[in-house]
Amino acid sequence: MRSHGRVPSPTGPAPPAATLGMPMTPSVNHQEHRAASGRARVAGAIPAGSGAVVMGSGTVSIDLEMTGQELLSLVTLAVAALAWAILGVLRGAQVLRRRSRFPTAEGGGPSGLSAVAGTAVLGTRLTLLGWRWAGAALLVLALLLWLGLLGPQLRHRVTATVGASFLLSVSTESLAVLLAALGLTGRVGWLVFASVVPLTLGIVFYGFVIWRFDLHQLLVGRGDQWVAGGALAISALACAGTAQVANTLHLLGGGTALRGASLVLWVSAACWLPVLLVTELISPRGSYGVRRWSTVFPVGMYAACSFAIGSTLGLAPISQFARIWTWAGFAVWAVVLLAMLWQPVTLLRAGGKPNAPPLPDRSGRA
Repeated sequence: MRSHGRVPSPTGPAPPAATLGMPMTPSVNHQEHRAASGRARVAGAIPAGSGAVVMGSGTVSIDLEMTGQELLSLVTLAVAALAWAILGVLRGAQVLRRRSRFPTAEGGGPSGLSAVAGTAVLGTRLTLLGWRWAGAALLVLALLLWLGLLGPQLRHRVTATVGASFLLSVSTESLAVLLAALGLTGRVGWLVFASVVPLTLGIVFYGFVIWRFDLHQLLVGRGDQWVAGGALAISALACAGTAQVANTLHLLGGGTALRGASLVLWVSAACWLPVLLVTELISPRGSYGVRRWSTVFPVGMYAACSFAIGSTLGLAPISQFARIWTWAGFAVWAVVLLAMLWQPVTLLRAGGKPNAPPLPDRSGRA
């Protein structure tokens, strides 16, 4: 009877190890194969758009820092950093397994760009914490990811877009936000000019996406429809941040034009907020999915951009709104985090089947 390298049948002749009284175990090669297969399954099971966990947590951390809630800010920062590290390891394993330069599973859809935005948001938070070296390192990484993923995203674009499609704009604007933060904390003039490039490009991308956006997504989207407003909010933050640096360093005419543009962007973003809230009430979507983190990010970004606008333009009512809305962002973050942590229990009770399957679309998921 041939064993083909497997453990022999108990009825067959005993292997040499058994004759020495040693227990029969699978071969080392078999164990390694099983371990590698397990790692491959884990790496391949990363939901598209998981970078939104980092985006949302990092943004809420910035909001809490602005309100003086140091402890809560550090807690949300820790969640963002942990999620970023775990996703980085798993994504790296996926890339190595596929022997590809970038994670092609998401590279052709907009959700892959959440890795760019998540990295840049984390870099911004660390820069505000005083870790400029970490912010600079994450800027380089985010820029490389953006350059690698932008081409496939543009090539695979489709006419009908979902909320995640706005990540094309968000990821670009996140680079401008980080550049402005590094320029302000280090008083580096050339970073002001550098931030204008992704700032402008991100606004162009927003116009490109909104022209094709399927408004029905406001009723059927699984959470990523909020990015329609969040993309304008982060654009307002990038514009206000760049204006603040320009004013501090006496560049670009003191940032006068940028301050005006930031207010226009903030008003445009604010117009989305009642629409997004009303459609959530009309069409409740209570089940958890990773795309709900794409709700956390815009909610938090409304507070972040309002802090920047209120400070840069000296508008106290907007600053007051930011302080109040910070707690809305924190509440949404906490609820979604608890739902995510409870998800394994839900799946076990459902026999391993998700209770809310993702909507099929060709544009990617967030």
